[in-house]
Amino acid sequence: MLRLHRDEETSDGRLPGGCGISQVTASVVQMETEVMEEDVFQEEADSCPLSPLHPGSVDFPDTPTLSSPEEMLERRLMVLKVILESEEVYLRELEALLMPMKALRASAGTSKPVLSSQQVQTVFYQVPEIRDMHQSFFSGLKERLSAHCRSDPGLGEDEQMSYTGFELVVGDLFLKMSMMSNIGSDKTRTKYTFEALLYKPLDRVTKTTLVLLDILKTTPETHQDFALLQEVLRLSRSFLSGVNESSQSKRGVTLSHGMRRKLMRDGFVVDASEGERHMRHLFLYTDLLLFGWFLPLAGLKLRWIADQHHSPDAQLRLHTIRTKMHLLRQQLRQHAGSKGLAYAARSRKKLEQVELMLLTHSPVYTGAAQPQRQVILSSSPRCMSLKNGGKPFTKSLQTRPSPPDLLTLTSACVKLRMTQQPPLHSTNAVEDEMSLCGTLSVAVHSACGLQQPASVYVCVEVDGYEFYDKQATTHSSIHSLNPHWDQELEFQVDAAQELRLLCVSQADGKNDTVLGKTSVKLDSKTLNERWRRQTLHLGQVDVTVSLKFSPHPLEPPSATAPLHPVFCVPIEIVTQQEGVMVPHVVRCCAEEVERRGLAEVGIYRISGSSSDINTLKTVFNSNLRDAVTRLRRAEVNVVSGVLKLYFRELPEPLIPADKFQSLARSLEIQDVDSRLVSMFSVLHSCPAPNRNTFLFVLHHLQRVSEKQDTNKMTLMNLATIFGPSLLRLPVAALGHIGSSMDISVEVVLQVQVVFCYLQCNNLPEAQTSLPHDTDSEDETTQI
Repeated sequence: MLRLHRDEETSDGRLPGGCGISQVTASVVQMETEVMEEDVFQEEADSCPLSPLHPGSVDFPDTPTLSSPEEMLERRLMVLKVILESEEVYLRELEALLMPMKALRASAGTSKPVLSSQQVQTVFYQVPEIRDMHQSFFSGLKERLSAHCRSDPGLGEDEQMSYTGFELVVGDLFLKMSMMSNIGSDKTRTKYTFEALLYKPLDRVTKTTLVLLDILKTTPETHQDFALLQEVLRLSRSFLSGVNESSQSKRGVTLSHGMRRKLMRDGFVVDASEGERHMRHLFLYTDLLLFGWFLPLAGLKLRWIADQHHSPDAQLRLHTIRTKMHLLRQQLRQHAGSKGLAYAARSRKKLEQVELMLLTHSPVYTGAAQPQRQVILSSSPRCMSLKNGGKPFTKSLQTRPSPPDLLTLTSACVKLRMTQQPPLHSTNAVEDEMSLCGTLSVAVHSACGLQQPASVYVCVEVDGYEFYDKQATTHSSIHSLNPHWDQELEFQVDAAQELRLLCVSQADGKNDTVLGKTSVKLDSKTLNERWRRQTLHLGQVDVTVSLKFSPHPLEPPSATAPLHPVFCVPIEIVTQQEGVMVPHVVRCCAEEVERRGLAEVGIYRISGSSSDINTLKTVFNSNLRDAVTRLRRAEVNVVSGVLKLYFRELPEPLIPADKFQSLARSLEIQDVDSRLVSMFSVLHSCPAPNRNTFLFVLHHLQRVSEKQDTNKMTLMNLATIFGPSLLRLPVAALGHIGSSMDISVEVVLQVQVVFCYLQCNNLPEAQTSLPHDTDSEDETTQI
């Protein structure tokens, strides 16, 4: 088996071997990277029908007794033919790998070698021996299959297979290869990079057990190969078990300065370098980040650049990939069992290839960076998890580990990598009735348990196929001990089984801090179209959420996300889109004014920059989270200007125009109590979003006037500013009473109505969100 990282680090601080050598030898080896887009996005009628390279590629029954011996022998022959073709492809790859080895070995004897002879031997360790071993296995298997499939003039093809099926013996070939055979490579027309070729033997060794299992399932117990294949399978499983035990024992490595190195976590990330993206296996140690090259954490800057976006070309590419995934998934569902194993294996293989492309090109969250390269993660929870994992690292660590430590470290990393694969959902997904397919709605209400006031937001992510966006984030709350959002997030999901939440504290000019995280199992039996409220424990924070689920078939993903503008849109439409009673733009602006504008002289009277106000208006129409983030940094007079602009641009005033005359008549009532009763009767006849938003604004303006000694804004001043925006004369009535009511009289009535409401000391409370909780008591989830 090919071994990587057996020598000391190279002069530029990167690991020798397949992880970092491709750039070093770029001048010697020219191998273009060709992504399998053409192969993926076209039908492969001429491709191999079966592949034993994956657990889901050949779905044979669990025991041989489920098929007749003739059917088992026929399938066995198909699997062996695919293995033969796979070996032929792999031998060509090994030959391609030996070409740069010869060039590098020749340059090692020059005055300016690319690599030393020892490094060449380390990088290409036992590659010639591996090639010879597989050549011997390929020749033996080909000879036996050729003899078996040689046509007999006296027998038909089916009769020939039945006649000679028990005579085809290959178990001794597999036993001879033992665990060194590394069977299983994709039959593909793709050209590989030098780096990918170096990893090929490591990728193959992990799949040997699956290949042997496929062959054993198709071998009758009476066949003389059965016992031999059982022994080979036992040896294979024993080897993999030993790798797991060995990797566990290697997780702690003693550093030269007396500290103890431990493996914190490992997984797959995307590496962006020189405009190219590659999938990398990441290993995070207490002082080292290792994935293709190593970065000493003492000099590593961990950051999170949130709300990154793809370019239009990248978005179109991702839409094409997601659409292809959706169609392949639908085909697998519709034709399950109707077109045979060959069709299912080919479709699933395509799905895996497309999903791997999506995993490579979709991430936008930067988790770690160096001058020439970045580590990009697919979601904000994963990015924040990586960042949070780096909190205990100290700055006193050495900038480079010593060679003996590195040797032990990389040995453990190679063994870990052998036992894991990229997280493809199409590989691990199980068709389960409990998984969700449809629309999942998550309402994030509030949080409690903070030790000190903070601006907090919540990241929500679901699993399943990545046809649609799988994650969303609330806007950041105001600086508070009890943050609240009442924000509804919606997900289109397919085969979703788990919901993950991450609560993050946002500090101005500083790194965000993870306050807690948790996961919730999604149960189709308990979730329905009625809201279900529950409280989740996320470390030091308790977050209250509500969930509901509507099952339905999914449509293909759209090319662009639907925009839900809020300005110049009727308030009932905005509140329905947001799942609230008071629009978020109103709540966020009012909260921000109360946070830092109550002491501002002339608040709401002095206008902010019109360009800044229009910029915030545009952002609110496209991205609520981005708008709230900008709102937190904007001048407070700009914030107050955005709130006034929202009410001015409502197509219909907040108090419907048909209520104007009724309110005007109420003002004529001399008795104060009777007048208020009449006015509140008119208010209660308004639609719920209008009524609750109006009450919310009244309470807000009352709190502003409480600081009138400082801000000089009395109730009359505020009524004068907001009256014309909140209440208007009906357009249809202008021609009817226009001669008897001029503009000055109308303005006076508008101001008097709002002033009368503001003078009320017992205003009803505004309901800001819809009643998501349908149960009598909240459900508390302890995780």
